[in-house]
Amino acid sequence: MFLFIPLISRSQTQTIVNSTLKGQVIDQVTRKGIAGASVSITGTTHSVQTDKDGRFNFVTGQKLPYTLVITFIGYEKREVIARTEAIEIELKEITNQLNDVVVVAYGSQERRNVIGSVVKTSLDDVKNIPGGSFESQLQGKVAGVQITNNTGVPGETVNIRLRGANSINGNNNPLYVIDGVFISNTSLQTYDTGGKSTSPIADINPNDIASISVLKDAEATVLYGVRGANGVVIITTKRGNFNQKPKLDLNVNNGFAKAIKLWGLATGPQHAELINENYINTGGTFATRPFRPVSEGGRGLPEEQQTYDRLSQVFRTAALQNYDVSLAGGNNGTKYYISAGYNKQESILAPISFDRASFKANFDQKITNKITVGISNTLGRTHRNEGRAGDGPAGGLLQAALHTPTYLSPYNAQGVLVGRAGFDNVQLLLENYDINSTSLRYIGNLYGEAELLPGLKFRSSFGLDYTNYPESEYWNTFLISGSPNGLATSSVGQRTSLLNEQTLSYSFKVNDKHTFGILVGNTLQSDVSSTTSATGRGFANNSYKLISSAAVTTGSERWSRRNLAAFFTKLDYNFDGKYLLDFSLRADGSSAFGKDKQWGYFPGVGAAWQVKEENFLKNVDFITDLKIRTSYGITGSQNGADDFSSLGLWSGGSSYLGNPGTAPQQIANPDLGWEQTTQFNTGFDLSLFEGRLAFSFDYYRKYTSDGIISSPLAATTGFSSYTKNQIEISNRGYELGISSTNIKGKDFNWTTSFNISGNKNKIEKLSAPVKFGSRDLIWNIEGSPLYSFYLYKELYVDPQTGNVVYDDYNKDGKITAADRQVYGSVWPKFFGGMGNNFAYKGLDLGVFFSFSYGNKVYNHNRFFGEAGGARDANRIIFASNVDRWQKPGDVTNTPRPDGINNNNYKDDGSRWLEDASFLRLRSLVLGYTLPKSITERVKLDRVRLSVTANNLFLITNYTGLDPESSASSSQNAQGIDLGTPPQPRSFQFGINVSL
Repeated sequence: MFLFIPLISRSQTQTIVNSTLKGQVIDQVTRKGIAGASVSITGTTHSVQTDKDGRFNFVTGQKLPYTLVITFIGYEKREVIARTEAIEIELKEITNQLNDVVVVAYGSQERRNVIGSVVKTSLDDVKNIPGGSFESQLQGKVAGVQITNNTGVPGETVNIRLRGANSINGNNNPLYVIDGVFISNTSLQTYDTGGKSTSPIADINPNDIASISVLKDAEATVLYGVRGANGVVIITTKRGNFNQKPKLDLNVNNGFAKAIKLWGLATGPQHAELINENYINTGGTFATRPFRPVSEGGRGLPEEQQTYDRLSQVFRTAALQNYDVSLAGGNNGTKYYISAGYNKQESILAPISFDRASFKANFDQKITNKITVGISNTLGRTHRNEGRAGDGPAGGLLQAALHTPTYLSPYNAQGVLVGRAGFDNVQLLLENYDINSTSLRYIGNLYGEAELLPGLKFRSSFGLDYTNYPESEYWNTFLISGSPNGLATSSVGQRTSLLNEQTLSYSFKVNDKHTFGILVGNTLQSDVSSTTSATGRGFANNSYKLISSAAVTTGSERWSRRNLAAFFTKLDYNFDGKYLLDFSLRADGSSAFGKDKQWGYFPGVGAAWQVKEENFLKNVDFITDLKIRTSYGITGSQNGADDFSSLGLWSGGSSYLGNPGTAPQQIANPDLGWEQTTQFNTGFDLSLFEGRLAFSFDYYRKYTSDGIISSPLAATTGFSSYTKNQIEISNRGYELGISSTNIKGKDFNWTTSFNISGNKNKIEKLSAPVKFGSRDLIWNIEGSPLYSFYLYKELYVDPQTGNVVYDDYNKDGKITAADRQVYGSVWPKFFGGMGNNFAYKGLDLGVFFSFSYGNKVYNHNRFFGEAGGARDANRIIFASNVDRWQKPGDVTNTPRPDGINNNNYKDDGSRWLEDASFLRLRSLVLGYTLPKSITERVKLDRVRLSVTANNLFLITNYTGLDPESSASSSQNAQGIDLGTPPQPRSFQFGINVSL
């Protein structure tokens, strides 16, 4: 087809010119030109778009007068009659965005016609929040979307839930669709970084994102079938416009980040005093106490001890840099968007850093007025200097700095740097840390679209998501993991996802009152992943790092594939703009399930009533819009099953008397099938005072059945477990979104947005508890929410004895493991966000808050730090131990130091479980746009200067550094804070230039 483009283009331009029309499209209030508005003549296919000043030039074969149709997102559609060759057209902004176009499954709709629970948002006011991925920047922006930034390390996994969680085995993250490509959000990381993992979503440059649609209920997600059970996030990247003059944008942001606070540790003398006290309380004598004069064989008196600050060694002022440049434009037949970006963020925890280089190229070409082809290309290279910023002592950065006593010198008696108590020396860690990963990623989509008949469109697309992920780490002989002769590992992971989709859609009207739409389509997808790794041990000296130089080398390899085929259809009906109805059905076939269970069928139905269009409301002026919505549907999930979970597997490499052989690896389950989630949703959208005040409310109930889980087997079978369908989980909740235009004037504008949501999660059916987290602190147990804490409930500290009193849960007169009970969970009672935006002439100010109430976090740092020396003399002690019980009558929450792992310091005691509710000022942005009178002198379109502050303050009762912290990226081990750096406070200065 491309061979004929010149001929087709030439034929399109050979038009008889009967009139020339010049004009400008302006905002009715500001009187400023509107760039990118579409201007067309009714009854023709010819259209143009306005330039950066809102001006257009129309050369047409039509004779004056004729009717112009002018459209632009966010403004009312307008029709005007052009009678002369010059015209000025005013557009009125729509504050309620009813005519705004919302991207939904396999298409787009005007917001007024959307039946499902769909929210459209952008990152314009939060895209400079440090973190690496746009997920972290989205926190608090969308009702019903709970996002937890569980670490201050940029580019790490973010925990995101849409309307709760449905699965124990499966990934509960939503489906991400970028320009029609289903992308993976599962990390390829194989190295141990203390339970943390990298985020594949961080490969995407947020600056390239035009808009985000979040699909939440079954009506909105059912067309994605297997993929839609956890919700869908559709990302639309930026594109050029037809007939748009080239527009160049340059964004530069630089700044720094720091930790808001650090842990309060006991000083050297305080630490020594507590060790002595614990020693005596557990039966030791004063004469043999550890900290006594050196002349008596001791370590010196407590007051003689020094205080060594290791935290200041690992925490730093981190540098932040971001550079983006883009070019967008188009002519009658072609539009394009090209961009490049570079983002580098140092973590506040040295030596960790994140840097991403990205390139984006989107092209669309009209072959004829009825045929369009296009391509989207996203290329990214993300490099990380990684570190163990979670659990685990060996190589743990925070573990080494935080858990080493402050009185201990980093040097031994010979003046050599050494570690203590199983932890590396902090300075040696910083000087010799060598863990690196690089993600090379391509996301592309090629499509062709043809209008076969009026209203009948065919679209075919081919998508690719490819990731190459090499990792390397080297531990030399100065570090515990490298003792005694060095350790090196290297790994290369690859993942390829191929996608092919076809859709045929037809829409038509009958008698101007009945509008029908039909969509049919199919999807073919294949996902292949592989990992090859090698390990080397024993190096001649620390100058050798390549595995080929090791004395002993080993290797491993894995490969896996999953195929998916799907067919889907949707029927929708609109009567007179009042009554909306649609029905969807999708059939999915997955290779992961048993032969007779591979196909799942997922229906959905939705209805809406545009009450405002009824006669009894049409003349009620203060009500702009009122729509009532309801839906019901079933979605499926295969996330809980591995690629070959239903098959009986054998493994090679088994040895018998030195001979190669095979051995059974996995028992077959031919009955393994789909997880299924049914969801009911009802809600309304209300807009008042010409859209100045708008409400959106939803109530939902979700029920997941046939949940997939790994179930234990008797040892006599020869297998430890097998995968089956068994679990049932429910979620129910509400979502409320409010937006208002408080003041709208010629010079000053003030808008507010607010959302709040609540979700109640419950495990309805589970034959036996499933345990997760450090020391099995988190239990999934029937009748309780997912991710519940299973603890000994601490009642108080006895003022007479200084001992902890626990709840005797089973009333047997003693405290045993049978007294542990469910005591809170990670789920908040409600969460949300609020933003205010102010604009006065060239000044603009944006303030955005996020909040959460009622969620719990287990402060494992306190468990170690408040033992008052009971753990041992070489462990962390917090300054809060100064308020410990010391004599009868003392009223305190800190018991007497009394031995290791005794009743006072139960690892799974509720004393360490804290309320993690918070209110956080996520971002504050102050900007100034230079007047046109200045920028036009230097041939620039727009210049904006900005200052962005993030995480300026945090209001919380949590005694740790950050109430969102979690030592693990695993969805089943959230809410345990151990050795995790907090989200930093940052300041950035930026400039945006357009020409």
